[in-house]
Formats: sequence, C-alpha cells, structure tokens
Amino acid sequence: MAGGEDDGEINADTIKSMLEELREDWVDKGIEVVALSTGWRFQSRPEMKIYLERLNPEKPPKYSRATMETLAIIAYRQPVTRGDIEEIRGVTVNSQTVKMLEERGWIEAIGHRDVPGRPALFATTKQFLDDLGLTSLDQLPPLQQVARNDMQEGNLLELQALEASIEASAVLDAAAALEAEDAAADELQSEQMTEQMSQDEQDHIAADELPTAEPATEDSVVDAVMTENATAEDEEVAHPQIEPVASNETHTNDHASESDDEATPGRHNQHLNNEPT
Repeated sequence: MAGGEDDGEINADTIKSMLEELREDWVDKGIEVVALSTGWRFQSRPEMKIYLERLNPEKPPKYSRATMETLAIIAYRQPVTRGDIEEIRGVTVNSQTVKMLEERGWIEAIGHRDVPGRPALFATTKQFLDDLGLTSLDQLPPLQQVARNDMQEGNLLELQALEASIEASAVLDAAAALEAEDAAADELQSEQMTEQMSQDEQDHIAADELPTAEPATEDSVVDAVMTENATAEDEEVAHPQIEPVASNETHTNDHASESDDEATPGRHNQHLNNEPT
C-alpha cells in the first residue's frame, strides 16, 4: 500500500483490501458491503427486509413454472438453444418466455450455433448474478442439491395434493348425502301432492255425481202458486166451514147446563129438599 502511494497509483488489489476492511467494520450495522460480479455494492442486510417492506411495501413479480425452468436450464447448461431447452423440458418453449427473460436482463444471445438455421445461443448475464447476489456461476447450488430440493418440494406437493383430494372427497360425500336428503324430501312431497290431488279428484267426482237442483224459473213458480190455490179451493168445497150462530150457541149452552144438572148425582134432590113442606 505504501508502494502504491509512492507511485501515486492505487491498484485493484488495494481497493479490494480497503473494501474488505470496510465490510468487516460494518458487520454489526444494518448496511453491508458485498462483492458482486460487476463490482461492490452497499445494500441493506437481509434482517432489515421486514422493516423495509413496511416502509415501502411492494409485491415481487411472480414467474410461471415454465419461465423458471427455462431460466434454470440456461443457467446450468449455457450456452443453449431453444431446441436444447425444448429437448430437456419435453415441451415447446414459448417465444414470450424467452423475450421476457431478455427484457428482464437475465439472459442474452451470445452467438449462434453453426448448424442449419443457425439458432441463437443463450446464456445468463451479469445482471442475473447481481440479482442473485453472486459473483460467478460457480456459486450456483449444485444440481444434486437442486434435484434434492425439487424432490422434497415434489413430495410436499404430492402430500398437499393428497390432502386436497381427501378434503375434496369429503366435500363431495357431504354434497352427495345432502343431495340424497333433498331428493328424498322432494319425493315425499311429490307423493303427498299426488295423494292430495287424487283426493281432490275423488271429491270432485263425488260432487259431480250428486243430483243438482235445477234453478226455479218464473214459469215453475207461477205453476206452483196456481196448483197451491187450486188445492186450497178443493179443500174448501169438500169441507165447508160452519159459522157459529149466537142463538144456537145460547140454546146449546142451556141444554148443556140442564144435562149437567141431571148428570150430577143428588143435585135435583137437593133442590127438592130445599122446598118448604
């Protein structure tokens, strides 16, 4: 370092040594100095992430599984063509997926393969390493570890799928039981309605069979009145009424009195006994 000062120049090793000292001094601080593929960067420590998200909440972009698989193949097998990616994944690579990774600055075309059609060769960029906090591709996790993590994730996904299947089965069973109960209730209600309709029909038929009185017309009323008057006249002719006579009634009463006197025992003798001798 002294020799550098005497020469008036600071080389890369001197700068790197100074940055290492600064990083050691900031170990207990909320900001750290990290080495990246493009140089050094001051950044907040991971422990500060929760507090920074409260100050400036933002949702990180989500990428599809196809996008992440394409990026992983390029990172571990670079340089590769779209044909290589399709051969590994077993499906066609969407052009929008490759375009999105290029716009994000994570991959770029570094040349062309010398084959018919001269397909482009894709590789990752320094921006890709910086966003991951890496200085080189050697710091990527080994494929065996990635495969192990994928296997664990696959087991977890299978377990979650099994749990979801069990829950869905329980829901379907409950729905089937409820549907059966509703069907039984509907059938019972239908039978009751059928019985009610049958009873109503029987009552209606019985009511139709009963003799119905014809409404009295004006002519029938007149005929009934004339018949009643004629009957009354015939009865008067056959049985004339005898009007009582006042004189006869008096005579009859006297005679009845005499008859009563004669009919009463001892009454006549009593009269004779009362005469003077």
